[in-house]
Amino acid sequence: MGPDFNWHRWERVRETAERWCAGELRRPLIHVTRKDRDPGRPEPATPWFKYVASYDFSISPDDILDRWDYELSKLRFFGDAFPHAWPNFGAGVVAAFLGARLEPREETCWFLPPDREESVCMDFRFDPENTWYKRVAEVSRAAVRRWEGMVQVAMTDLGGNLDILSSFRPGEKLLFDLYDHPEDIKWLTWKAHEAWWDYFKALDTIIRPANQGYTAWTPILSEEPFYMLQCDFSYMIGPDMFDEFVKPELAASCKKLDHPFYHLDGPGQLVHLDAILSIPELKGVQWIPGAGSPGVRNWPEVYRKIRDAGKLIQLFGDLDDLDTVVDQLGSPEGVMLIAQETEASEHEIDDFLSKYNFKR
Repeated sequence: MGPDFNWHRWERVRETAERWCAGELRRPLIHVTRKDRDPGRPEPATPWFKYVASYDFSISPDDILDRWDYELSKLRFFGDAFPHAWPNFGAGVVAAFLGARLEPREETCWFLPPDREESVCMDFRFDPENTWYKRVAEVSRAAVRRWEGMVQVAMTDLGGNLDILSSFRPGEKLLFDLYDHPEDIKWLTWKAHEAWWDYFKALDTIIRPANQGYTAWTPILSEEPFYMLQCDFSYMIGPDMFDEFVKPELAASCKKLDHPFYHLDGPGQLVHLDAILSIPELKGVQWIPGAGSPGVRNWPEVYRKIRDAGKLIQLFGDLDDLDTVVDQLGSPEGVMLIAQETEASEHEIDDFLSKYNFKR
């Protein structure tokens, strides 16, 4: 049966997404899915894994894609939602492309230093023959071939720059390196930057021709180059080090994208929010409060600061979370809600969309 979508809906989704990115949409962008559709065919033998890296290499990309298609066929898409497939090999898979060991677990993927001892003198280069890069490329290519544009094939989670370095210098090593070898770390940061963009461009060459636009692991659609940038390592450093080691590379990546977003993950990163918002080219911020923190509706000061800086806001939550945030901000413009597999009924979703003047 395939995913429940059509070309007419794609045309509307693309047009609405561009208006939102341009600040011209007077309502929020609302991405809602329900997992209650009959896929119309037997369940495939290939199991469902959250991480594609968990599949043994004996499992072909086509078999993986058949399972993805089955799972997508269970979904119904409401509002501005669209079918997307994300080749999830773990956050920061560029580290594996550059030689780190990738170890998939049930709920996460670990990136560990190579068996050889790594020093701060290591070098990073694009390697098209890397085993993990070739696997990501094969799966992405199979996804493009399978859906021919009806499903948006997302860019894999390449990771943040210092996050990639921390895979080679885990624990406290990279923190000490910032003090003991600052110039070496800056040099490595820009080498990683060059390799990151080489991999971005190589994978984009595979997925972009058939796609409706650009999408990263977050289903934000953009007709112009977009990515969800990040630096989870910044949770462990102060503002001075962020400005010295993170912000220059982050700003350089923002300049290479038309619609760059930043993945602000957890209260420990809020100390860097002013620095992040000061980057002129940054388009928006995704706020993730993180496990153990109050939910998304409990951070009005964060949303106000982001809006006051003229940036877009993306959050994950449910329908009532958006209502609360809109009330806090005083208007719905520039906000995007992603409510994946909501438990709200179809009637409740329709009422919610009508409240925000959503037109089918």
